[in-house]
Amino acid sequence: MPAQPPQDPVEEYAAAVLALARRIPSGRAMTYGLIAEIVAETLHRGGPRQVGQVMAGSGSRYAHLVPEGAAVVGPAQDTNGVPWWRVVNAAGAPPPQYASTALDALRAEGTPLTKDGTRIALRRAIWYPGIDDAPPC
Repeated sequence: MPAQPPQDPVEEYAAAVLALARRIPSGRAMTYGLIAEIVAETLHRGGPRQVGQVMAGSGSRYAHLVPEGAAVVGPAQDTNGVPWWRVVNAAGAPPPQYASTALDALRAEGTPLTKDGTRIALRRAIWYPGIDDAPPC
């Protein structure tokens, strides 16, 4: 069996980020920093900004890294199979340019939001893969 050619390090990182983002359950969320920490446990590189760059390119630049036929469960289904609205900054806010769309999707999923409705209530909605698969409070 021939050896697989080494994967481009940028694409390897992007694939790991997108695979983790696709696992975030409906009604839950992760921060760019948390995704970066989890991916760094295996790949030993990257940070929140790199995660943001991957998420920003998930519909175009990195779309080929999402398995064909990947489906997103939730109200903001799109063509790339990555629930981008479930990935937020450290304050729980979605990307400003997509805040309205993201918050609509989060509300529809029942994701706990702050009282003013502009951010995710991270203490109640944060998701840790494999450790915390319970529904939000």
